[in-house]
Amino acid sequence: MFTGIVEELGQVTAVEDLGDSSRFRLRGPAVTEGAKHGDSIAVNGVCLTVVDLDEGEFTADVMAETLDRSSLGALVPGSRVNLERPMAVGDRLGGHIVQGHVDGTGTIVDRKTSENWEIVKVSLPADLTRYVVEKGSITVDGVSLTVVDAGPDYFTISLIPTTLALTTLGIKQPGDPVNLEVDVIAKYVERLLTSGAHESGGPVR
Repeated sequence: MFTGIVEELGQVTAVEDLGDSSRFRLRGPAVTEGAKHGDSIAVNGVCLTVVDLDEGEFTADVMAETLDRSSLGALVPGSRVNLERPMAVGDRLGGHIVQGHVDGTGTIVDRKTSENWEIVKVSLPADLTRYVVEKGSITVDGVSLTVVDAGPDYFTISLIPTTLALTTLGIKQPGDPVNLEVDVIAKYVERLLTSGAHESGGPVR
């Protein structure tokens, strides 16, 4: 489990096409410190397994399903990525509960700059709109954020200078894809309510 608090702005150093999967090599001295084979590291919000470590870099295999459902397939050597290690038991939950399981991708639609922050508009896939609410939580490229406005096919987020400086959201431009993970609590609530309705033969009141 992750919290959506990015620890390091890393970089892709190599991508190997394996046909039905890809092997990524990424540089992240902070997140690889103390890491070992089999550990998890979130890359732009996608939970990946470390298969090799070498001097501040790690290698991870990415299956076709992950490439299809996320923006990782667009990464090339030199791409910057958000990196986060899993939360340790007893740590503070600084963001919100993040699984590292991407629900879909959106696209940066617009950026509006002010003196101390930026408002970023992101397109939202139709099947995810019901999980996104004003002032609710959403993960964008692995960053835990609060929804400012939730529209029928978009949402907006407000980015403070720290987020702009220390994550990929400071450099992504309109047209760039981003990974989205909605609040898992919303999905469980929907499932429970739907199951209850089916079992009772009618809507849950």
